[in-house]
Amino acid sequence: MPIHPNPIVIGIAGGSGSGKTTVANVILKQVGEQKIAYLPHDAYYKDLRELPESQRAQINFDHPNSLETKLLTRHVQELQQWLPIQLPIYDFKTHSRTEESIHIKPQAVIIVEGILIFAEPELRELFDVKIFVDTDSDIRFIRRLQRDLTERGRTTQAVIEQYLKTVRPMHLEFVEPSKRYADVIIPEGGFNSVAMDMVIARIERLINNSQ
Repeated sequence: MPIHPNPIVIGIAGGSGSGKTTVANVILKQVGEQKIAYLPHDAYYKDLRELPESQRAQINFDHPNSLETKLLTRHVQELQQWLPIQLPIYDFKTHSRTEESIHIKPQAVIIVEGILIFAEPELRELFDVKIFVDTDSDIRFIRRLQRDLTERGRTTQAVIEQYLKTVRPMHLEFVEPSKRYADVIIPEGGFNSVAMDMVIARIERLINNSQ
């Protein structure tokens, strides 16, 4: 039976629209997609298909309880043991999990990305490197508005109402306080080339040391 090195587990957190995905994509490109298993926390929203459609939109999707974090934690642990997992696919237009999933093979690096991943102690303990992407709130709101209009079929008014009702309060209650757990705080995310060069160098060093 082949002996595998211990995977490097990287957590990327930050507010909605902060640029977490951009940071993850820079790491994927620089380190190599073939070496990385990528798990977005967004894929683990609880399936709400049994709720009436009118009630689904009322769920607080920015609270930790809206996510099936125990499943994500188990998937990370299985990947650490070099076991493959099935990544859920979530439909944000219907607020339900699809019947399909994505087969994720174990890799030398595991990236977990999401707004609330540092707020979950059991999940947080699995990370070897914790990165927090710190971006001004006005920039984050504009990015979220653009994304929800083009990708998730929302209206401008619905995005604004959700931001004021849940996104901003939950950011202040859960996301911002979790920044204290970060090993690295990156202002402006993936566009901060100096910080990204340092992060990439650190990751590559950890990979070499684990082999």
